[in-house]
Amino acid sequence: MEISEEPWTCRNPAAGRLQLVQLEPSVLAALAGGDLVAARRATARDLTPYLASDDCVGVWRIRRDQLARNPADAAWVTRLAVDRGSGKVVGRAGYHGPPDEAGMVEVGYSIDPVHRRQGYARAALVILLETAREHPGISVVRASVRPDNTPSRRLLDQYGFQEVGEQWDDVDGLETVLEVPCPCS
Repeated sequence: MEISEEPWTCRNPAAGRLQLVQLEPSVLAALAGGDLVAARRATARDLTPYLASDDCVGVWRIRRDQLARNPADAAWVTRLAVDRGSGKVVGRAGYHGPPDEAGMVEVGYSIDPVHRRQGYARAALVILLETAREHPGISVVRASVRPDNTPSRRLLDQYGFQEVGEQWDDVDGLETVLEVPCPCS
């Protein structure tokens, strides 16, 4: 399967109501600058203030800079998580980039606090795992989570992720690193 710019969806009922939509470069640039007004002008989507918050701006900056260095990564990286029924943007999710030389991709997801505890994080993870399973170049899916992020850790545990170590993240501090072999469940 080729990774495309088209919205990512999933056949699994746990993810049926969500799609992951690639950001237009102008929207990504505006969000990286924390400029919600400019981001909203650049898209027809109803972007929430959460996407321009401190929780998200750092990720958008990393992805903006990554795509400036390697535009081919665009289809792989962080996307908008969009409810298919309502069209509401409920968060962000995607990979950190294409598979590395060992076939590993790292997932990341974050749901707007007003939409949490509604199954969107699960749906995003299921879409990312299915996309990874269908890509022949991926052999491992990685996630990193702060030790105090119990809901995310529980979710990852349910999908077979196993702890493989720890790392220091300049934004999030200490993180637990977890992996699941792919094809994954």
